[in-house]
Order: sequence, then structure tokens, then C-alpha cells
Amino acid sequence: MTTSVTVDLTHLAEEVKEDVIRWRRYLHENPELSFQEEKTAQFVYEKLQSFGQLELSRPTKTSVMARLIGGQPGKTLAIRADMDALPIEEENSFEFVSKNPGVMHACGHDGHTAMLLGTAKILSGMKEKIKGEVRFFFQHGEELFPGGGAEMVEAGVMDGVDLVIGTHLWSPLEKGKVGITYGAMMASPDAFYLTIKGKGGHAALPHQTVDSIAVAAQVVTNLQHIVSRNTDPLDNLVLSVCKFAGGTTHNVIPGSVEICGTVRSFDQKLRESMPVKMERVIKGITEAHEATYEFKYEYGYNPVVNDDEVTKVLEETVLEVFGEEGLELMKPNMGGEDFSAFMQKAPGAFFYVGAGNEEKGITYPHHHSRFTIDEDALEIGVKMFLQTTFKFLG
Repeated sequence: MTTSVTVDLTHLAEEVKEDVIRWRRYLHENPELSFQEEKTAQFVYEKLQSFGQLELSRPTKTSVMARLIGGQPGKTLAIRADMDALPIEEENSFEFVSKNPGVMHACGHDGHTAMLLGTAKILSGMKEKIKGEVRFFFQHGEELFPGGGAEMVEAGVMDGVDLVIGTHLWSPLEKGKVGITYGAMMASPDAFYLTIKGKGGHAALPHQTVDSIAVAAQVVTNLQHIVSRNTDPLDNLVLSVCKFAGGTTHNVIPGSVEICGTVRSFDQKLRESMPVKMERVIKGITEAHEATYEFKYEYGYNPVVNDDEVTKVLEETVLEVFGEEGLELMKPNMGGEDFSAFMQKAPGAFFYVGAGNEEKGITYPHHHSRFTIDEDALEIGVKMFLQTTFKFLG
């Protein structure tokens, strides 16, 4: 699968560094929510068009695909970047903060897009040196079910692709490190929505009510027994209640409570068993207290499970370009990523590019109102994309 790299790709990545930073700042300043990335997609399309040599298309309304067909026959490699932002009011103070109220690039997708644009710019000038084809996926809607990845796959972007790679700028990992994980890397982020219905009334007369808050509190507590007492301790499972809403004032017992949350796992059988186990608990508690319920369970993205052979090439690339000090072998985590949609069609691997820097105060977590990245990490991402392209394709 691998070939030696004879081109000075490091030098080329350094040459586009300022472009990549400028593009990232433009995108950060102009964020758009999932499935609304119209201006973002147009910006990406126009930049790709200016590079030349690329065959461009719009697989969906707010996504872009570019194809670079090399001068010699070979395999097809796809590289993916996501473009959407989050519904968060930015609290940073640098000069390129979001211009869109309540919308922010708080997860690094602006950097992903800029890195892939930089990669496309360099490779579009190296057409004759490439054996096979490189496809650049600029994906919409990663942050919101059902996910833009599945829509792009349905539109046929993976037809004929032999392998696929992608990355995520990762603030918990220091700049200069590249995180590699073999096998299961990120979990399936499923969601649940639950309404507990009781009988409202005066707080001074609780015997005349069915207290939806008291019942819902028992449900929340007992759902945790599924993880601690009904699941093998060696299995990875997270069940988090993230919303508990009910009531309007201090002396009224509300008629209903709304609950929602997430379930995360790597194992498909365990995943499929969760709605049944949860509803058994919910039904038992509500019936015991003469309440009723409405329960909805939504399957999210599939787990991200890296192909060992593709991951090995990524690890070799890190060692060759950045040395042992640049390699971070990482454990799986329970985050979710719809990059898994592309991996259903071809072997692939996902990796992290360290973007945190404590000395610069870049320590805020993803999805935080003051999240940002160390922009020096962008060059590292470009170098990884370039080097792995030539190792895979030649």
C-alpha cells in the first residue's frame, strides 16, 4: 500500500501556511449552522475553482466535492473535512470572532476546511506525480443528525473509493502531537427523548397530584443502574441525562417533565439492547406511581472504527515527518463522528491533530464559547494529508 515519498512536501506545506490561516479566520468569522452552510460551501467552491486541475461538484446543497485525477492510473483516496458550526454565542475577543450572533466555530471545523483547502491547492499543482485519484470531501452537517456524511455517501461520493481518511483538530492534545488510535476510536452517539406525564396541582396538596418531578427523578437515578448493574463492566457504555425540564414556579407541581440525553457505546448488540432496557425501567417506575410516559430513542452515527492497515500508514507518516515525539497513541473516547458514514463504504482511518497550547492560554474544551485552536497546528494537518496521500497513492 505504501510508497516512498520523493517530493519535498514539508516545504510546500509551509508555503501555504499563511493561506490556510487566512481561510480559517474567514470561516471562523462567518460560521453557519449544520445544513445551512450555503456561503461556506460557495467560498470553498470558489477557492477550489481558482486552483485549477480539479473537477468540482455539489453532491448536496451545502457540500462540495473536488476530484483530482492523477497523471497515472492507481487507487482512489478520499480525504474529508467538515464545515458546519454550532449554535453557541462566542465569547472570544480576538479580531476574527464570529459575526453571526449565536453561531460559532467551537469545534475546529473551520480549521479542518482550511487544512483540506491547503492540501487541495498543493496537490492540484502536482497532478502528474499522482498515481490514481484524490477526492476532497467538504462535508456539511456533521454536528446534527442524521449527518451530512450519510447524505454525501447516498449521493455517490464514495463510488470507486479505495480508502478514506479524515482528521479532527483536538484541543485536549498539545500542538505538535498527532493522535493515532487502532480499532475503535469514537462511539455511536445515540439520543433519547422522554416525557414523564403525571397530574399537576398545588404543592401544598401533593396527595392530589401525580408528581412528575418526583417520578422523573427516580427514572434518572434508575437509568444509571443499566450501566452499573445490567452491563458487563468491561463493556464501554455511557448513559447521560443532559436535560431535565419541568415546572414554572415554587408552589405548583407540574403535570409533566421533559428529559433527554445520550447513550454512547462501541458494541452494536449492546447498542440495540439499550432502548429495551431503558423502557423497561421507565415503564416500571411510571406505572408504580400512576404516571405515564412518551419515549423516543434515536440511533445516531455508527462508531468510528479505524482500519488497522490504514492506521499503520498514518502512524508511519507521523514517525517519518514528526519523529517519535510527535506520535501519541490514544485510547478510544466516547465522542461521536459521522466520518463513520464514509467508512461503511471503504477502509479508512481517522486521526487527531493536537491543537491545544497551555502557554498561549488555548485550553478551552470543544463546544465551549471560548474554544479556539493553536493555528500552528494547521500546518501539521496539511503535512499529514500530503504525506499520507503519496504514501497511499505514490
